[in-house]
Amino acid sequence: MLSTPSCSQYPYSPLHKPNQLTCGTGQTAVVTGWTVKGAIAKKLDPSDYAVIGQLYSPTRGINLLIRNLLANPQVRYLVILNATREDLNAGACNCLIDFLQHGFEQGRSDTGRDCWVIRSKVAGYIDLEVAEAALSQLRRSLVWQTAGAIAEAVSLVKNYAQQAGLEPWGEPLNFPLEATPPIVLPGERYGHRIEGKTIAETWVKIIHRIKTTGTIRPTAYDGYWQELIDLVAVVTDEPSGFCFPDPNYLPVDRPFIQQYISQILDDAPEREGVKYTYGQRLRSWFGRDQVQQVIQKLAADLNSARAVMSLWDVHDHETGDSPPCLNHIWVRVVDGELSLTATFRSNDMFSAWVANAMGLRSLQQHIRDAIATQTGADLHLGPLITISQSAHIYDDCWENSDRLIAAHYARICQQRDYTDPCGSFVISVQPPEIVVEHMTPGAGEVVNCYTGKTATQLYRQLAIACPALQVEHALYLGAELQKAEIALSLGQPLLYEQDQKMRSPQP
Repeated sequence: MLSTPSCSQYPYSPLHKPNQLTCGTGQTAVVTGWTVKGAIAKKLDPSDYAVIGQLYSPTRGINLLIRNLLANPQVRYLVILNATREDLNAGACNCLIDFLQHGFEQGRSDTGRDCWVIRSKVAGYIDLEVAEAALSQLRRSLVWQTAGAIAEAVSLVKNYAQQAGLEPWGEPLNFPLEATPPIVLPGERYGHRIEGKTIAETWVKIIHRIKTTGTIRPTAYDGYWQELIDLVAVVTDEPSGFCFPDPNYLPVDRPFIQQYISQILDDAPEREGVKYTYGQRLRSWFGRDQVQQVIQKLAADLNSARAVMSLWDVHDHETGDSPPCLNHIWVRVVDGELSLTATFRSNDMFSAWVANAMGLRSLQQHIRDAIATQTGADLHLGPLITISQSAHIYDDCWENSDRLIAAHYARICQQRDYTDPCGSFVISVQPPEIVVEHMTPGAGEVVNCYTGKTATQLYRQLAIACPALQVEHALYLGAELQKAEIALSLGQPLLYEQDQKMRSPQP
């Protein structure tokens, strides 16, 4: 007769994200959602559990979680902590529960990739390379329970640890995980500017810029990311109710954003296992309500440049465990327009930036409305600007990023309005020279005049005088100047008319 194995004789060997997991030698896996895994680990002995890990995203995390469990068939128990508002908002734990309860079916991800789709209201995917029989075996072999609090989760783990050990349900299984490294084109590493009317439009442009020229480097999270440094994103006209595309290609939906906004606008009590929320850092972390301070500052002086909110605590250097990515917010009123600039030290541009931007836009709206109520000032909601010092896309999102670009980038770039803050230019041929008049946008006041005999002479003058010209505008001017040079060289000034095809010379 075989002896029953001890619960403490199996070291857990993760294949994916090992540095993000707390591993033990028991037979119970603990999934903590957004609750800090250390809050549970410190209450347990390593022999009590097999692994403790956080599950942030159902579309990115469940696939790797399942693969790790298949590689460690000694895990026979699963405890899912689904306790906080952040857990419920993210939906990852609910999606995992639905996988265990309702299973999966073959389908496609939201980007069109063939995969196993979890039967859940929350989108969750598993790679099609993972065998259907292995997934079904895993579902049959795990004894699982949910917990609504840290204490309950700890109690469940200890109860399982006291039971007699169970045989592994099979042999370790490892399925290939395909990854295609991106092709990186030459480009600037530091300092980028992207502008769009809406958050959705700006996001697609951001993803394209990073995936095109971003540098690939290792992360502290068992993988790689593609990164640009100091990316400035300007959203000029996001509507108050937010613009969600139809069909929605964003990584968030309205119900998620409605929950997320409170994490930026509202204070939150300190809770075990929850590091902080942005709202907590803004409202009470430093013993001051910084949002209210900014409102009072601008209500007293609309021209103030001191409307600053800080989320970085100097003690974050010492704690070292996931300090806030959002560090600094500055609000400014110029010509009756209230703008908000937010600085992120580190920004997941594929999965997090859209939610970050919508939350900040709501904060901007809240401050504008509060000032208008107090002062009666007719303030317009100006642009939202984010400065992402490390703007990156994680490697497990590269494929989805490529699909997003292929589906939407060209169409978005075709939606142009031909306005350039630098102004407009009128080109004419006035022998013996080409004349370019530079005019202000809107009123069309002439502010400068450039002359030369060749397109090269003129575009060099324009490049020096107007270095901020939009790329498409600059290319257009180059083409028009070349046409004007041809007309001048032929001695036929009437051949050139701006924005028109050149006429053939008269015989």
